[in-house]
Amino acid sequence: MSDQDFMKEILFKEEELTEKQKQIIIAAIESFSRKGYAATSTNEIAKKAGVAEGTIFRHYKTKKDLLLSIVTPVMSKLIGPFIVKDLYKVIDQHYEKYEDFIKAMIINRRDFLIKNLPILKILVQEIPFHPELREQFIEHVAKKVFERMTKLVEYYQEKGQIIEMPASSVIRFTASSAMGYLLARYVFFPDGKWDDEAEIERTIQFIMHGLSANKQNDY
Repeated sequence: MSDQDFMKEILFKEEELTEKQKQIIIAAIESFSRKGYAATSTNEIAKKAGVAEGTIFRHYKTKKDLLLSIVTPVMSKLIGPFIVKDLYKVIDQHYEKYEDFIKAMIINRRDFLIKNLPILKILVQEIPFHPELREQFIEHVAKKVFERMTKLVEYYQEKGQIIEMPASSVIRFTASSAMGYLLARYVFFPDGKWDDEAEIERTIQFIMHGLSANKQNDY
C-alpha cells in the first residue's frame, strides 16, 4: 500500500463521503501542504479536484470547515492512535542509556513523518494559527505522551544519567531539539545536502550536553 493510499484509508474509513468529497479532500491536502492554508484558494482546490468551486461550498461552508474536516479525522484516527501507539513502543522499552532512547525516538518519528508528510506539514504549518487544531493536538497527543514521558525521564534521573530538573523541562528540551532536526530535514529544507547519520548523532550529543548528570549545573 502506498503512503497516499494509507492516508486515504485512514481519512475515509467509516466516513460517509461522496466521491466528490474525497476528491476535494485529497486536492485540499495536496494544496494546503504545498502552499499553506492561507495561500490556497478554494478555486485552486476545485480545479485540482475536478469539480466546480460551488461544489466545495455545498459540502463545506467555508475553507476553514474544509481544513477542519481534514484535521479532525487525522487527529482522532491517525495522529492520536498511530503516533501515540507507535511512540509507546519506543518509550516502553527502557533503553539502558537516555541517548539510546533519543536515537530510537528520532528514527521512529522520522519514519512516521516520511510516511505521512503531506498531512503532517499541514499540522505544523497551521496549528500555531488555529486554536481548534491546538486543542485537538493537546487532547489526542500531548496529554497522552506527556505522562509516559514524565515517568521515563524520572527513570533515567533515578539511574543518575540526567540532571535533576523538572521533567517537563527535560521533555521540552529533548522534543524541541529532535523535532527541530526532523522539521528542518523533511519540511523546511528537504533538498539540502544532509548527512542523516551525522545529524542525528549531533542532535543527540547536543541534547545530552545539556542534560548529562556529569555536569554540575544549577537549574
